[in-house]
Amino acid sequence: MKKNFLLVSLVLLAFTFNLYAGDENRVVFDGAENLPGNGKHLVFLAGDEEYRSEEMLTQMARIMAERHGFRCTVLYATNPETHEIDPVTIDNIPGLEALESADLLVVFLRFRNLPDDQMAFIVKYLEAGKPILGIRTATHAFNIPKNRKYAKYSFNYSGDGWDGGFGRKILGETWINHHGHHKVEATRGVIPAGEKHPITIGCHDIFGPSDVYKVRLPLPDDSQPVVLGAVLEGMKPTDKPVENEKNNPKMPILWTKTYQIENGKKGQAAASTIGSGLDFETPDVRRLLINACYWLLQMNDKILPENSVELVGEYKPLNFGFGQFRKGFKTSDIMQHKTPY
Repeated sequence: MKKNFLLVSLVLLAFTFNLYAGDENRVVFDGAENLPGNGKHLVFLAGDEEYRSEEMLTQMARIMAERHGFRCTVLYATNPETHEIDPVTIDNIPGLEALESADLLVVFLRFRNLPDDQMAFIVKYLEAGKPILGIRTATHAFNIPKNRKYAKYSFNYSGDGWDGGFGRKILGETWINHHGHHKVEATRGVIPAGEKHPITIGCHDIFGPSDVYKVRLPLPDDSQPVVLGAVLEGMKPTDKPVENEKNNPKMPILWTKTYQIENGKKGQAAASTIGSGLDFETPDVRRLLINACYWLLQMNDKILPENSVELVGEYKPLNFGFGQFRKGFKTSDIMQHKTPY
């Protein structure tokens, strides 16, 4: 009996470490077997101080691994002294060498000032023309001083064909301003009539408490709006759209774009300004972003309305706001299920 108990314990322990492999710089969720994502590697970059990217992307990676079979690596803004997940640390996301084997990059960053050696991994990925999904503040992912090698990736860069930096060049738009009233007017996703895109398959109730972002219309010529955002009167899913110029016209909240940088191949991007930690509680927001991953990986035949977007384990995201992230957690805590996300 003791031998059988010991054997079972060792098997469970091995499974746990296989599913949640990693080190102090990353978390890796190995994909469940016999699912469409087997053989594909997704890398997630979490680093924003406001919208709980560290919570939202961890849960998204769990779903993509356990429900869809993808191998998922999550990298975090990290305090270099304490090794804690710290979105206020703007100049350190260790582990970016994981991009060398990535099939898809998912970015949820805000005003990062990464050192050249870390930025080099991102640039190399983009030069290869590999697919990228930008979420919420990814439109203004970088804020790098003008005297630095990768200054043109900054959200406010101007010139050399890089006006608007990474956001405009790669994703289709940089930071402009809030269009809906922040923390007062929520967002309802609207699929344009007669324009059904594979990314919207199975999506009928797209709601998020984060507000609609302003974008310049029309989007770049190589971009296609997929979902528009109706600004709501309040913060509840049942609130009606406002009846004023904010919804005439409606801003895109998810679109696709073809990108290409110097000496690089053409690649495909998608950008979604809906997707905060709280937004991700809505099943069809999860479905929208998961569908976008499949589409970017050219797996349209695997986008099915019955695909599971069920949460994996506990998911209790904090409200968005500065200085409100959960402090003291390390990647080892995520691996040991000690975090509520």
